[in-house]
Amino acid sequence: MPKPNPKEMLRVAGNYLKAHPEEIWRAAKGLVASRIGVPMDALRYLVRELATGEKAPKDIVIEASPPGLRASLTVAAMGTPLRVSVVVFVEEVDVTMESIRFVLRLEGLTLKVLGDANTPIAGFIKSGALDLSKPANLVNIMPKKPAALVDAKDDRVTIDLMKIPKIAENPKLKRYLPVLLPVVGLSAIQTKDDHLDVHLKLRASGVPEAFNAARAAV
Repeated sequence: MPKPNPKEMLRVAGNYLKAHPEEIWRAAKGLVASRIGVPMDALRYLVRELATGEKAPKDIVIEASPPGLRASLTVAAMGTPLRVSVVVFVEEVDVTMESIRFVLRLEGLTLKVLGDANTPIAGFIKSGALDLSKPANLVNIMPKKPAALVDAKDDRVTIDLMKIPKIAENPKLKRYLPVLLPVVGLSAIQTKDDHLDVHLKLRASGVPEAFNAARAAV
């Protein structure tokens, strides 16, 4: 998977702010309210940059469905092209030195077989036998589960990014997490007005611990 080009990202961000100067005022208000708002256009750009492999999902559409996020994409599952759409809500967030855990609630899953695929999974979907009201259960029948997947049941999926070796072993993450965690936490991740808002929990009492961690990291 290619990495986004930092210079290109800065150029795109600069052009976006020139076209949308109101984002600067929104960001300032957000910081006062302990909130960081990421324009959905920024997420769409990242998706375009990252989803370029031969097996990557195609025709990805991301849009706000407050307080959740709707994603629609075309994938190939067991030789069957599918159009998938689902709304994702972030129900819980827990970040520690050992885990970066999210509990996601899935809603409104739809699966549409594309073309005239004549495969077992195509017939299964067309028959209506799948219970789409419990989409997380379908994750359990995936032949190859993502490394970050911790649990999937009914409409809830739990993922832990620390289960991904490249993230868990990232030296910058190991260096900065001990500095940030004592003073900054995450309380919620929600969409609003075509933005993904990350709500922060600020803890002044953790400043001494963060200061000691910063000194140890030098």
